Amino acid sequence: MDIEELQTFVEVADAGGVSPAALRLGVSKSIVSRRLTRLEADLGIQLLARTTRGAALTEAGATFRDYAARVCAEIDVARETILPAGALRGRLRIAVPLSFGPTHFAPMLAEMARRHPQLHIQTCYSDRFVDLIAEGFDCAIRVGYLQDSNLIARCIGPIYVSLVASPDYVKAHGSPESPEELAAHEALMQGTEAWQFMDGDKTITVRPQGRFKADNGTALVAAATEGLGIAYLPDCLTYEQVTSGALVPIMTRYPPPSAGAYVVRPPGQHPARKIRILTELLIESFGQSPYFAGPASI
Repeated sequence: MDIEELQTFVEVADAGGVSPAALRLGVSKSIVSRRLTRLEADLGIQLLARTTRGAALTEAGATFRDYAARVCAEIDVARETILPAGALRGRLRIAVPLSFGPTHFAPMLAEMARRHPQLHIQTCYSDRFVDLIAEGFDCAIRVGYLQDSNLIARCIGPIYVSLVASPDYVKAHGSPESPEELAAHEALMQGTEAWQFMDGDKTITVRPQGRFKADNGTALVAAATEGLGIAYLPDCLTYEQVTSGALVPIMTRYPPPSAGAYVVRPPGQHPARKIRILTELLIESFGQSPYFAGPASI
């Protein structure tokens, strides 16, 4: 058996089938199937029970999976140790938000690839909640207010949030002066979320109402620019519109609490060196980007 066969088996076991594992590994399904066949032949035992719905671990496979995963992890550490100082290799799968990942984080990931030519970076841009463990991601970049979970997170920088509207909306409907007045305005929302504002040390929570909803922040920026209502958005999404005057901050006496951008990874004793280096690069680049500066700099 070889390390590729072990890695492939672990991916199939975690993904629950040959097709999703092939997608994770970036190879064809036939290659995955051949590797599994060779591994089971070498061991002389069936590790996976193939079904029309995917692949389920046999009792022996469930036991062997944990050992195989540890071997793969140790090999990855060994490879990193013997590489020239600072060099990275292998694969790094990252989940990044779609709303501003391609514009704000993609250049940083491209810089990571430029610095480490032996590293293969696979990025998934999506605003849906990605299950890092079930879907086989090494880490994710998440923005906002983190929910409690068993994931390990490191903050790479603050995210400032503002209430914004177009000048035309303000002219037609006025500007709310307090959170209570938001009930009389059209809110642009992702779903049924609550908006929070600070009144000194006190947090005020409001559940706004509106007829325009979208699960993507960029779409809400466009709706706000068109005068459809008031949006509660990160400044990094509205930077260009506020700079140009297409949107204006409103109700500034009650600022939303600041959020953050984070690198999150599955639990474990030590993060892989590639995740540590990515995190350090993001922290370095984050402070230099005008998109992530505080409200006073816009």
